Amino acid sequence: MKKLQLGNSGLQASEIALGCMRMNNLSKQEANRVIENALDLGIDMFDHADIYGAGTSEEIFADAINMNPSIREKMVIQTKCGIRQGFFDFSKEHIVSSVEGSLKRLKTDYVDILLLHRPDALMEPEEVAEAFNELKRSGKVRHFGVSNHNPTQIELLKQHVEQDLIINQLQFSMMFTPMVDAGLNVNMEQDPAIVRDGAVLDYSRLNNITIQPWSPFQHGFFEGVFVDNKQFPVLNEKLQEYADKKGVTKSAIAIAWILRHPANMQPIVGTMNPERLQGIAKASEIELTREEWYDLYRTAGNKLP
Repeated sequence: MKKLQLGNSGLQASEIALGCMRMNNLSKQEANRVIENALDLGIDMFDHADIYGAGTSEEIFADAINMNPSIREKMVIQTKCGIRQGFFDFSKEHIVSSVEGSLKRLKTDYVDILLLHRPDALMEPEEVAEAFNELKRSGKVRHFGVSNHNPTQIELLKQHVEQDLIINQLQFSMMFTPMVDAGLNVNMEQDPAIVRDGAVLDYSRLNNITIQPWSPFQHGFFEGVFVDNKQFPVLNEKLQEYADKKGVTKSAIAIAWILRHPANMQPIVGTMNPERLQGIAKASEIELTREEWYDLYRTAGNKLP
């Protein structure tokens, strides 16, 4: 598995990360198999959040591997906070208490990265800065970032936060492409030309922020996966064509399509199936040509101007 540097941090991690949102549905033995398989494949980045399984995903993760310092050193662990029942909360009190809860559940003294999960309309960046400073000084969090934030929201945070924001986790897949659509349809009178995210893709590249695509196999907002979906026969025929050509699975092609982008994105894959993860991991071993990338982009229903 290839490695990439996360933002300006100097922190190296696998270019594909394992999302642990669904780990609460597994037994300890099943979770152990998933985690050990990921490590064997060279996937050392694990993505969590305080709300996944109401915290039980973090607990099962730690219990499954009998978390201890020697195993902890093999991993890059990321968690997120800020989503509460019916509202978002970036208060200092909530950020600090959320991290302390995650550390307790993960049975570790620190997380490598903390992300603010979704923008809080009532955010006071001064409070966020106080929370980050306290967590950094205590050694409980080593690096920071955001999730689902636009450039202006990040700039507002940067007015007060001392630490680099090295990550932005954003939805992106072959069938969810607003990050690239607007850039391809400049000065066009059509829907794909609308800039909905403040040009977050270009902003991230200019500021060396690593984008972590979530739901890389989804079409729409949690409407289902497109791989092997009978609603998309033409796309799946094209995916199979490239899968056969490259000697990998269709899911690997979908991830290789993301990895081909020069922004050096780090997709978060959430499968809890070890065999499927083995197939996906092979995306790190192949590279699509420019022509192949655009062919897949068009076949997924995206039009070029």
